[in-house]
Amino acid sequence: MSEFTSGIFNTIKKQILGSSIARAVIYTIGHIIIAATCNVFITGASFELAAVDALVEPIINGFWYYFLDKFWASRISNSQN
Repeated sequence: MSEFTSGIFNTIKKQILGSSIARAVIYTIGHIIIAATCNVFITGASFELAAVDALVEPIINGFWYYFLDKFWASRISNSQN
């Protein structure tokens, strides 16, 4: 491996794999797998149905959090004025 290509790989390793985004993506993938597996064992659902639940539920929670945060921030800023 040349110095140029080893520099590229080291940069990728430091900048991408060492970033918060990479950890968040890995965490999210793990969360989906864990949630689907738990759903299969707890409810006896098929893995396909459990995987859909594991994907849809966090998306709905993300929207819920966004709207809750907007509402909360508007109440806090209104009460400080």
